[in-house]
Amino acid sequence: MRFLSFLAALLIMAAATLPQASAQSPSGAFEADTFILENGLQVVVIPQRRVPVVTHILFYKAGGADEEPGQSGIAHFFEHLMFKATKTHEAGTFEAAVKAVGGNQNAFTTNDFTAYFEQVPPSALGEMMAFEADRMRNLVLSDEAIETERRVVMEERLMRVDNDPSGILQEAIGAALFHNHPYGTPVIGWMHEIEHLTKEQLQTFYDEYYRPNNAVLVVAGDVDVETVRKLAEETYGKLERGPDLPPRIRPMEPEPKVEQAQILRDPRVTLPSFSRNWFGPAPFGQNRDDADALVLLATILGGGERSRLYQELVVKKQIASSAGAWTSMNFRDYSRIGVYASPIDPDKLREVQQAVDQELEKMASENVSDHELETAKKVLASQLLLSWERQMSRALEVGTTLMVGGTLDDVASIRERIDAVTADRIRDVAQRYLTIRRSVAGYLLPVGAEDPA
Repeated sequence: MRFLSFLAALLIMAAATLPQASAQSPSGAFEADTFILENGLQVVVIPQRRVPVVTHILFYKAGGADEEPGQSGIAHFFEHLMFKATKTHEAGTFEAAVKAVGGNQNAFTTNDFTAYFEQVPPSALGEMMAFEADRMRNLVLSDEAIETERRVVMEERLMRVDNDPSGILQEAIGAALFHNHPYGTPVIGWMHEIEHLTKEQLQTFYDEYYRPNNAVLVVAGDVDVETVRKLAEETYGKLERGPDLPPRIRPMEPEPKVEQAQILRDPRVTLPSFSRNWFGPAPFGQNRDDADALVLLATILGGGERSRLYQELVVKKQIASSAGAWTSMNFRDYSRIGVYASPIDPDKLREVQQAVDQELEKMASENVSDHELETAKKVLASQLLLSWERQMSRALEVGTTLMVGGTLDDVASIRERIDAVTADRIRDVAQRYLTIRRSVAGYLLPVGAEDPA
C-alpha cells in the first residue's frame, strides 16, 4: 500500500464558492471548517497548531466497489500510476519536492475511495496543492508507465495475498460474505483481471473519477481556513469541473440463510486458527445506531486482554493463545464484524470454536453488565482522544467519514453517540446480526489437520 458527502446536494451549485460551514463537538475536542470551490471540490480545514506541520490529504470517491465488472484492481492501479509523469512534470519530480522540504507522502486505496497524502512544513502547502492539482487532470498514461506499474501491482498481489496463507483465506472470506455486492471483489483486484486491464479502460476510469467535483481535500495542522482557501483557489480552483457522476447505487446483499465456511490447509501453517465473520449495517445508513452498538459489542466481547473472549479462552480455560473481536466501519454500504481465536494445542481447535460460539450466545441472550458497558465506553473515548491528538489520524478520520456517507457533525458527535448505546441495544444487535446462520467461518489449518466441526 502506497501508504454520501454531507454537502452532496450543494455540489451542483458551481456558479459560486459556497459559504463556509463549520462543525465542533460539544466537548470542543474537534473543530473543523469546510467550503466548496466553484468547480465542486470540497475542502475541510482542521486547525491544530501544536507543531509546525501540515497534513494534506486528497480523497477521491473512487474505490474498488466503483469498478466495472471485469476490471477489478483498476482503482488500486491508479494509486501507483498517479506517481508517474504528468504533462507538466517528469516522474519523480513530486516525490523529490516533498523530500526536499523534509516531508513524506503516500497513498492508499479502499473499497470506496482512494487517498493521496503529504505531510510537510506549512510553507510548502501551496506547492503540494499545485502538484496534486496537476496530477488530478494532467497524468500521462504511457504504455511504459502502465506496464511498469502493472508488474509492481502483480508483485504486490503475490506478496500480500497469493504467497500468504492468511491473505488467501481472508480474500476467500470476503468473497463468501458478499455474493452480490462488489465488496466481495478484492481491492487489489483478481490477478487474471489485473493482467488484462487496458490503456483505454485506465483512461476512461481516470477521466471519469479524477475530477475536482468527485474529491474532498482535508488539510490539518498549522494552518488557518483563509490561507487554505486562498491556496486552494489558486491551484485546485483552476481546474474545470467534470461531468456530474450518477449516484453510487450498488447491488445489495440478500439476507444470508445458511452458514458458510472457508477452509484452507497449507504446509506453511503450523498452528490452526478460527474466525467468524459477518457483514453488518452501514456506519452512516438507516441503521447507524446498530453500527454504533456493534462497535461497543466488539469492544466488550474481544477488545483487549480484559474482554470476555480473552479472559474466558486465554486466562481461565487456557485453551487459546489469542482471542478477540473487531469491527470495520470504513465502508459506505456495510460494516464488517469478526471474532477470532487460535488454540494453544492444535487438537483444541474444536474446543476453542465451541467456546467462542458460547460467548456469542451469551451476548445475544443476556445484557452486558453496567460495569462492562461503562468500561467499554471509557476505552473507546480514550482511544478517540488519543487518535485526535495525532494530526494524521484526525485528518484520516474526517476524510474517511465523509467518503463513506457521514458528515462533519458525525465526526464531532462520536462520543455522544457511543454514550447513548444501551445494554439492551447491544443484546439486540447480537441477536440480529451475529447469528451462526449469517456467518462465514474461516479455518486456517496445517496440512493433514482434521476437518473442523
